Amino acid sequence: MQPPNFPLPNLPERTEKPRAHGVTMVMDKGLGLHAAEDLVTTAAAYIDFVKLGWCTAYLTPALETKLRLYRSAGLEPYFGGTLWEAFYVRRAEADFFRVLERYNMQIVEVSDGSVEVPHEEKLRWIERFRQRGFTVLSEVGSKDGAKVLPPFRWIELIKAELEAGSQWVIAEARESGTVGMYRATGEVREGLVEEVVHSVPVDRLIFEAPQRAQQAWFIRRFGPNVNLGNIAVEDIISVESMRLGLRGDTFWSFFERG
Repeated sequence: MQPPNFPLPNLPERTEKPRAHGVTMVMDKGLGLHAAEDLVTTAAAYIDFVKLGWCTAYLTPALETKLRLYRSAGLEPYFGGTLWEAFYVRRAEADFFRVLERYNMQIVEVSDGSVEVPHEEKLRWIERFRQRGFTVLSEVGSKDGAKVLPPFRWIELIKAELEAGSQWVIAEARESGTVGMYRATGEVREGLVEEVVHSVPVDRLIFEAPQRAQQAWFIRRFGPNVNLGNIAVEDIISVESMRLGLRGDTFWSFFERG
């Protein structure tokens, strides 16, 4: 963890990198090298994974240089699941494996947010990637806000994907935070979350939470070491301060008045 600039007692304990839980996944939407360098300089200690979302890896200049920068700072980059879907729908999976090898990717995200993938086939791909030595992240929930999964179906899908070999399952929210475990307003579907975590260990879930109110809700409900994803690069330090109860949203969550 980044050494603090000054002592402050009675803060909640944060897990240390490499973390099994309490992870923060950041969304890289096409950062240039200078912006990536700034991100690493200011916030590397608080970031576990960097997702190159929206197939931006296909277009990003100096991609290999940026990936080396992230890895040298102890961050684990990976391609967002939409890139796998783009290869899958074109039946170019062999090409995808070559891309993973070329860029030395150790993490693969398997999703079906944009493409209809039969779940049994998705499970086979999760298992296939795991057997080849990749750390697999899979994603549950559609990017289409009109498709609302009932709680029992969320639980079935998540359990099956963990059993197939996913290290973590990501609860889909999109970059807007208005689908999946959220209503169109961005409000957390609290009943859904509670039913899911009643049946699935919360440490095996990464909650996409791009909005501040969403981040605060999950931190207050599950503590400073809840797994959060789709965090904007400009919000990393503020999210970490929220985890430590140093922001108004969580100020009294982990500290009792003397």
